[in-house]
Amino acid sequence: MNDHRIFERFPVDIDARYLNSDTGKEGLAKVQDVSAKGLGLTVSEKLRLSAALEIWLEMKNKGEPLYARGKVVWEKLTEKNDYRLGVELEKADLMGISRVFRLA
Repeated sequence: MNDHRIFERFPVDIDARYLNSDTGKEGLAKVQDVSAKGLGLTVSEKLRLSAALEIWLEMKNKGEPLYARGKVVWEKLTEKNDYRLGVELEKADLMGISRVFRLA
């Protein structure tokens, strides 16, 4: 499988909340990696490819959550019966990602 990423991914362990803008359903996620243009998430329910998500990353210092919007570009079922997702962010957010590394 070819990896077409421009920005490097960095492993993290961050709790997040999301809103599926297509269905209005909210859920919890675990952010496993970040880049300037994407997030790797684990969620408990299957989400449709291209589903529009609003995501709030909970910063460990209890500061204001980091907000991002994007769409699901891939998903797969894991051995633990949850779903690993790739989310492409609407715009590259280098400042927001630097905040993740400072505060995570």
